[in-house]
Amino acid sequence: MTPRTRRLWLSGLLVGATAGAVVVAVLLTRGGGGAFPSFSLPSFSGKPTAGSFAASGGSPAAIGPPRVWLIIMENRSYGQVIGQANAPFLNAFAARYGSATDYHAVARPSQPNYLALISGSTQGVTDNNVHDLDAMTLLDQLEAAGRSWRVYAENVPTACFRGATATNGPDGEGTYARKHEPAISFLSISRSPERCARIGNLGSFSVDAADFNLIIPNLCHDMHDCSTRVGDSWLAQFVPRLLNSDAFRQGGLLVVTFDEASSHDESQHTVLLFADSGMSPGTRVTAQANHYSLLRTIQTVFGLDCLADSCQAEAIPELLRR
Repeated sequence: MTPRTRRLWLSGLLVGATAGAVVVAVLLTRGGGGAFPSFSLPSFSGKPTAGSFAASGGSPAAIGPPRVWLIIMENRSYGQVIGQANAPFLNAFAARYGSATDYHAVARPSQPNYLALISGSTQGVTDNNVHDLDAMTLLDQLEAAGRSWRVYAENVPTACFRGATATNGPDGEGTYARKHEPAISFLSISRSPERCARIGNLGSFSVDAADFNLIIPNLCHDMHDCSTRVGDSWLAQFVPRLLNSDAFRQGGLLVVTFDEASSHDESQHTVLLFADSGMSPGTRVTAQANHYSLLRTIQTVFGLDCLADSCQAEAIPELLRR
């Protein structure tokens, strides 16, 4: 595909995405990975539903939505995804729903970014080794507020697995990496059989099982070990069933982001996409934001206080105001 052909193809895709429900069947073979799967993105009204929510000033208060799903992908800069023909699903999603144009990771390598996203701090971690940390997390806050949470990590073994990696299992072929699943690194969870049992493999995913859901694909599907098109194809198969669920349509918020940018990108400019059933198509966040901003947004959604560096961050209003 020539650069001009790619631009025309993307232009047609994005125009179609803003016009309503998107159905795409792309048969490109350039770059490996086989044909892209067909996918469908539902069209919403752009008007708040009964379960949608609005930003409010003053002290945090529970403003909904009833559920949040956060999917974390791996190691792509903004320009490696947005506007690229090997990511048709992510680009259609950005056009149909919402995206941030100036969103950044906060650390290197992967693991401290994941820790930051649920605890408001990298916890002093500067590597991808196994760590056992004693600190409060978003998950602790949710429970204290009477909210529920689940972590779905593809290929993770059951029985509160604490190892660094695992392969295959009920989810099929693939590799789980603890460095990408932050919940088990906190002692308040790993030492509690009841709490760490809330970390399950992707086969156990239930769209309406919890208020907050952290979804971690395996090392291939998150683009860490495989191509952008492989990860994009995985999302094209997983995300639409979530968007079409009653749980989402009743006011849920879906966020897709990447842990960090490419290793060659010192700006750490990466991707943040989001959707809820009451948002206006093509919503854009143009203000600079980062992982602490996203954590603060999720905390605001559930009426929670800030944690560590999320206290210096502003919630992203476009994810709160419809």
